[in-house]
Amino acid sequence: MTNNHGKRTPGVDRLTWDTPEKKTSAIGQLRQRGYRPQPLRRIWIPKRNGKRRPLGIPTMTDRAMQALYLLALDPLAETTGDPNSYGFRTERSTADAMEQCFKVLGKGKSPQWILEGDIQSCFDEISHDWLLAHIPMDRAILHKWLKAGFMEQGTLHPTEAGTPQGGIASPVLANLALDGLEQELQKHFPKPKTGYNAQVNLVRYCDDFIITGRSQTVLAQEVKPLIEHFLAERGLRLSQEKTRITHIEEGFDFLGQHVRKYKSKLLIKPSQKSVKTLLQKVREVMKVNKSTAAGQLIGQLNPLLRGWTNYHRHVVSKVTFAKMDHAIFQALWRWAKRRHPNKPPGWIRRKYFTAVANNHWVFYGSTTSQGKTQEHRLIRLAYTPIKRHVKVKAEANPYDPAWEPYFEARLGVKMADTLRGRRTLLYLWREQNGLCPVCDQPITQVTGWHNHHIVWRTQGGSDRMENRVLLHPNCHRQVHSQGLDVAKPRLDQGVRKA
Repeated sequence: MTNNHGKRTPGVDRLTWDTPEKKTSAIGQLRQRGYRPQPLRRIWIPKRNGKRRPLGIPTMTDRAMQALYLLALDPLAETTGDPNSYGFRTERSTADAMEQCFKVLGKGKSPQWILEGDIQSCFDEISHDWLLAHIPMDRAILHKWLKAGFMEQGTLHPTEAGTPQGGIASPVLANLALDGLEQELQKHFPKPKTGYNAQVNLVRYCDDFIITGRSQTVLAQEVKPLIEHFLAERGLRLSQEKTRITHIEEGFDFLGQHVRKYKSKLLIKPSQKSVKTLLQKVREVMKVNKSTAAGQLIGQLNPLLRGWTNYHRHVVSKVTFAKMDHAIFQALWRWAKRRHPNKPPGWIRRKYFTAVANNHWVFYGSTTSQGKTQEHRLIRLAYTPIKRHVKVKAEANPYDPAWEPYFEARLGVKMADTLRGRRTLLYLWREQNGLCPVCDQPITQVTGWHNHHIVWRTQGGSDRMENRVLLHPNCHRQVHSQGLDVAKPRLDQGVRKA
């Protein structure tokens, strides 16, 4: 809460906790007795369609109180949540949602029709009465949060419905309000016992969802009315503008990617809207930095490009990446030509482009800091390796100790997939002298390894290296099955019964 991107955005009191001293003194303010939240600070965020989205920013004290209650509410929400809900949930992501789309739509006997659902103003319209009656937390505190109101241009406005976008607890409250939809669908459309996939499947990411069906009629006349009734109980309704029924061969966009079948083969690619948005951002950066040095421009572009490619590298995106590289090269060439209108192309090429391996058009530049010059190169999207994402198991619960080994194994895979992760693994391996602290035998690529938390995350343990060791896979299973306590990796320490 005090270390994320919103830490510098104050509430109506204009206060932030930006020093250790302020954070320490703030602890004494977190009292249930006499607690009264202040109104939210209303700001507006522009949307792609030209409209604006309202955000309600709580004060730091109110954010801290929400975070405290969330420590108890989030594990409950994970336990009761829909199996195929992936938005704003611990250890779940959009990549998991897209893999579930592939799972329910990719087979020959998979359903062919999709209802693309979008809830109109979900966060702003959730019924307060429903939340107060069904959210399992202190109702007095929840009532104060919901009725705090918001300040806009010096005027206090009451809040009669909704939970504010911008509040820490809002995503969990929205998920709790929408949980149960998958169970309702399964009750009315049970999975057949013949071994085939269910025809009606839900994949949800917060208030965006798709529902599959065997026919357009089933989705329009049976599924859609059921959803509308479910939402109406919570004060919500479907957006008529964004909700539609589509055939899989026509394709649909979901979470920034396009899902479509081509002659019975399902492909998921980056959506055209996502591609255009990235190119627009790249061109805006270049437009703002017409006179900026090439090295500084690369420093602004690389994080933007790297984030976009990492998001799409789990789907069929190699061709799209190559086309994006070409479009970005053309934009860079125009940027360089504007800077030097009287220079010939050969001169511009030598100044801004260098050769790396077989690529003779790598955009590069340098920056100088504290007397040291460092060269920078623009990343090539096409060089990003495509790797299929392994979807989290629908029933997995990160707060359940029984799932601790599963999530530790997933963390190990994530670590190995990135340079930062490999450095961390190398550090842990060297710290242990290459030995497993359980059996004192070498850990190698042949034996394999698992990432283990000395203090389990379900018991408050952190992801910091001080709380992690590498174990053999079998030793890891023994630690969890026999309740062994692993000491921090020093060869004179071993394993003891917990």
